[in-house]
Amino acid sequence: MKFITVVLITLWLTGCAGSIEGEQYQNIGPKFDLQGFFNGDVKAWGIVQDRSGNVVQRFTVDIAGSMQDGKLVLDETFDYAVGEGPEKRIWTITAKGDNAFEGQASDIAGPAQGRVFGNALYWQYEMDLPVSGSTYRVNFEDWMWAFDDKTLMNRSYIKKFGITFAEVTLFMQRQSV
Repeated sequence: MKFITVVLITLWLTGCAGSIEGEQYQNIGPKFDLQGFFNGDVKAWGIVQDRSGNVVQRFTVDIAGSMQDGKLVLDETFDYAVGEGPEKRIWTITAKGDNAFEGQASDIAGPAQGRVFGNALYWQYEMDLPVSGSTYRVNFEDWMWAFDDKTLMNRSYIKKFGITFAEVTLFMQRQSV
């Protein structure tokens, strides 16, 4: 029984470790403008690392963003140098007031929920992730930080049962208008 208790406490602590509090970014600039940053063309470069830190995907993303009927639409096209993944994703993101946002995409289970805190955006959602012929429902927790009005960095934590099993690092840059 002691062993099971120790294992459960360890799993709970590792699931809670690394939790980021958005309020700490509330007064840090520049203020992250989700609709302003993505309204236009954005180029992104990223990697996915497994629990051991091994790079299992390396990719670029071309994002064509536009405002349509008051909603932000992001048309993402992925190109993989290492690994495989979705080739396209189209997000429709709606401002909900009080710095909150909700998003939909065809491969996202239910709505994504997000909130801006100063120079940061917290974005969370569930996704059915294909891996080696199987599909797993996982939780994504994304944090994006604005460096300036043309550059941001994204860290995503991919979790199952509250345990992080992969991390995504992504840098995005607005292209010349």
